[in-house]
Amino acid sequence: MSHSPTVLEISLSAVEHNFNYFKSKVSPGTKMLAVVKASGYGSDAIAVATRLEEKGVDYFAVAYADEGIALRNAGVVSPILVLHPQFGNLDLLSSHSLEPNLYSEKILREFVRISKMQNLQSYPVHLKFNTGLNRLGFRGESMKKIHALLKDEKTLRVKSIFSHLVASEDFQSREFTLQQIQEFKAIAQEFEKLWGYTPLRHMTNTSGVLNYPEAHFDMVRVGLGLYGFANDTSEDGKLRNVLSLKSVISQIHEVRKGETVGYNMGHTAHASLRTATIPIGHADGIFRSLGQKKISVKINGKKAPVIGNVCMDMIMVDVTEINCEEGNEVVIFDSQEDITTMADQAHTISYEILTALGPRIRRKII
Repeated sequence: MSHSPTVLEISLSAVEHNFNYFKSKVSPGTKMLAVVKASGYGSDAIAVATRLEEKGVDYFAVAYADEGIALRNAGVVSPILVLHPQFGNLDLLSSHSLEPNLYSEKILREFVRISKMQNLQSYPVHLKFNTGLNRLGFRGESMKKIHALLKDEKTLRVKSIFSHLVASEDFQSREFTLQQIQEFKAIAQEFEKLWGYTPLRHMTNTSGVLNYPEAHFDMVRVGLGLYGFANDTSEDGKLRNVLSLKSVISQIHEVRKGETVGYNMGHTAHASLRTATIPIGHADGIFRSLGQKKISVKINGKKAPVIGNVCMDMIMVDVTEINCEEGNEVVIFDSQEDITTMADQAHTISYEILTALGPRIRRKII
């Protein structure tokens, strides 16, 4: 249990709003899969999953088995797809009703072996096909070989086939994306021809849900969108901010002209100034690159730029023009715009800002 004064507030009503927004973008028969990997993109996977289960989500997805086991231990009962199962823990999946993505021949053969050893019957598995991301997945031409391995196998049943779009947010890559969609359609047709039934088909991520309705198929996957981002500023405005990061002032310093602030004399006072020290640093996900006035925090409604270099556990901000005292609240971010600014200044993406938020930060459900 964390007693840190630095807290990440998580608005479940905002998560629910965002889920409903994406649900409104698909036809009534299309299933909704919520991606809650990486602690719910840095938030609280259990809290998010519990709320979405109440609201009728059809599926969850996690990256690794341990993430799925944590959800099960917390009472989540909806189907959970494990996107990147590892050889060392395949034997744990069935005992927690976790459904593996079988993305290569080697992992498929291993799970077949385990399913026989555990006397499974028609256990749901998922097959991922590589249509251009070149990360995980079978090539389309592997379909006949996969069928030969599974056609007489009673222990498993293919619940879904899926792929992943490479650049669904980038309209400059539209032609490539459309080629991916066509390739996946051909893969699905080949599956139906060989197996004689139609599994769930899914391909779209958050941006794909918005930009490629022709690729919604039977289910869509929403990850970053649940947490308030759509990789499109016009769409971001239709979503609600989920995460607010707040802390307090630990100490205020009067810094004389000519003195320096922080490691490596990161800031030199060209005139007398006041600084406030905040108990959050790069160990908590505030990248060192965000020092040197790259970002500001808010204290009593006014912006206070981070000066000097970000320390492991602390940042220092300029409060010369702000009426404040030790113990006052500090808002690191409380809007999508704040988070996007942090990402831009760190030359990264909002995903990394959110998932980098460290475990020392106390999570508070709103």
